[in-house]
Amino acid sequence: CTVIFTRMATKDLHKPISVLFCNLAVSDLFTSFSGFWISMLFITNPDITIFGSKDMLAPYALYTTSILSTIYNLVSIGIERYLAVAESMRTRFRVARNHSIVAVLINWVLAFFLGCLPLMGWNCLHVERNISVLYSPFCVDYLIFIAIPNIVVAFVIPLFTYLRIIIILRKRKLRMKACGQATGTYKSAEIQVARTSIFIWLLALISYAPFFAGVIFDATNQQCPSELYPGVYIFRNCTAMLITMNCLGNPIIYTLKLKTLGAKLKALKCLSTNRVRACTI
Repeated sequence: CTVIFTRMATKDLHKPISVLFCNLAVSDLFTSFSGFWISMLFITNPDITIFGSKDMLAPYALYTTSILSTIYNLVSIGIERYLAVAESMRTRFRVARNHSIVAVLINWVLAFFLGCLPLMGWNCLHVERNISVLYSPFCVDYLIFIAIPNIVVAFVIPLFTYLRIIIILRKRKLRMKACGQATGTYKSAEIQVARTSIFIWLLALISYAPFFAGVIFDATNQQCPSELYPGVYIFRNCTAMLITMNCLGNPIIYTLKLKTLGAKLKALKCLSTNRVRACTI
């Protein structure tokens, strides 16, 4: 909420990348909200989260939608950074704010469509076979359909974009060094991009790999839910906690670590204090 408020209240931060940062914060907010909804259902009625119920379709669908939106936003940020660096020396193309808005709309439409497929009928409420053990009443084939392509997207595309950015910066640094020009800026940028990309990969790996392992276990498991209780469901809850931790880590990696955002947040605080004083006078 702090990221969203600061991004929207500060006009000079309304840049293409800022639109994606703000939308990433909205996706993380939806993930946290849907995770809280599922937690309350687990506290009030644990059986429906273990054995499945119609009441779990909506929160699981919202949870899936918000996770997919987060993944697509992370991919969009990587692509935007690559285009900004790769095309910075050209005048034919510039990443504009409208491009980011279109990307945000496409991300949400795709995430809502894929996430709400169980609400449209792709569920196992009335089918005994192919039902998910961890996320009943979802079907196993739906979870595989959602998990495998998006895990590939979440890991392969950011890997390509950030590696390309590092390669481009290194080439320009060597070119400037050959011409006898200072290369301190490019060296600093290269180190920052490399450090950020490592953090992105570690956070994504820690957050989503256990969930992917749970889907694989779901697809290969033949036991009844009662036989797996409570160990497997503790593991499921841990995967949800890791995904929520990803929502906390994204603002730190992408936005809160930026000095400009912190300075603007401080400026907004000072501005609010000055307004109160002016009103008092």
